[in-house]
Amino acid sequence: MSNVSNIHPTAVVADGARLDPSVQVGPFAVIGPNVVIGAGTTVGAHCVIEGHTAIGQDNRIFQFASLGAAPQDKKYAGEATRLVIGDRNTIREFCTFNTGTVQDRGETTVGDDNWIMAYVHIAHDCTIGHQTTLANNTTLAGHVEVGDWATVGGLTGVLQRVRVGAHTMVGFSSHVNKDVPPYMVVDGSPLAVRGVNLVGLRRRDFSAQRIAAIREMHKLLYRQGLTLDEARKLILALPGEMPEAATDVALMDAFLEASAAGIAR
Repeated sequence: MSNVSNIHPTAVVADGARLDPSVQVGPFAVIGPNVVIGAGTTVGAHCVIEGHTAIGQDNRIFQFASLGAAPQDKKYAGEATRLVIGDRNTIREFCTFNTGTVQDRGETTVGDDNWIMAYVHIAHDCTIGHQTTLANNTTLAGHVEVGDWATVGGLTGVLQRVRVGAHTMVGFSSHVNKDVPPYMVVDGSPLAVRGVNLVGLRRRDFSAQRIAAIREMHKLLYRQGLTLDEARKLILALPGEMPEAATDVALMDAFLEASAAGIAR
């Protein structure tokens, strides 16, 4: 347990909880017996952190967050499933992250350096990558995957088992019921692909050659009237003419290969 001087006297930290001595816990927070919190993390007032929850280093958890509660799944029968949160995440007010279910891998995972705004819900068995931004009131149903550097606009709902690819931008108040391929901009209800996330890619210093290849992938997927299989074959051939695109092509093809929900088209 951490140094008592870092824990507000009104907070309740259960016996068995393991907090680094540098962890700060605000007024009226409640931390359960199976919680582990790493160095430098701050827990705001009135937060509840329960369940089998492991939180890494240097996270900022703002007031009224609820982390590690039982999944909202009628099949859940009290199994010891987990929530795992990485390092340097910002988790704003009234966020709710649930543990996993044994029907999946039993774990909900949030990576590193994510910017998670107020009222975001991350349901059971979700996987959030690194450097994502989830804006206010984003709601992720169970088993959702969000790739690295993805941005999801406020008031957006993502259907269960749908994947949001790396480097994507999902616009405000969208209904995401299909997989969103990497690098794309989507929005609306019904969901529509609007183009390539050029702003995000340039901010992350993608070269002109890589961006040109990504634009070509978009064109093959959405502008040539090709079937998905036809588009994939042509995408796989791109590194022959654009060697710098090999990593991006591999990421795109792996995403398309694994799509069970079908992609937004």
